[in-house]
Amino acid sequence: MISGIHTIIHSKQAERLREFFRDVLKLPSVDAGHGWLIFAAPPAELAVHPAEDSYHEVYFMSDDVQAAAEELKAKGVTLSVPITDRGWGLVTRLKLPSGDEIGLYQPKHPTAIGLRGGGKTKSKPIKGKAATKKATSRRRSQGRR
Repeated sequence: MISGIHTIIHSKQAERLREFFRDVLKLPSVDAGHGWLIFAAPPAELAVHPAEDSYHEVYFMSDDVQAAAEELKAKGVTLSVPITDRGWGLVTRLKLPSGDEIGLYQPKHPTAIGLRGGGKTKSKPIKGKAATKKATSRRRSQGRR
């Protein structure tokens, strides 16, 4: 029934963003006519979170956000915020040539990437207090302390 997701980034500087996605991020694209590029995105997932106000966010995902950030910085991309551990993942924001920002993160939770192809979910080991809390919760749910 659903065959994909078409994500749209609206910008006053659309051409600069198209160049960035094509030349810096090296995303493959098709020309839908008159130079209107549509980019092939990496595998995607969709999450729904509760919020006081409705809004939408786009994040690029990485298995190693630190290495991805360093590689992008070497290409002239600026991080608008330092990489921060938010518990559920390591998160930063990239400043785009248009002045807009887009998220970049390394999840610490299982992801849905690969489910469509029959693959398993990916998850990163959780360290520190979060690991202790998760292990304690799991033991309690199994009747152990």
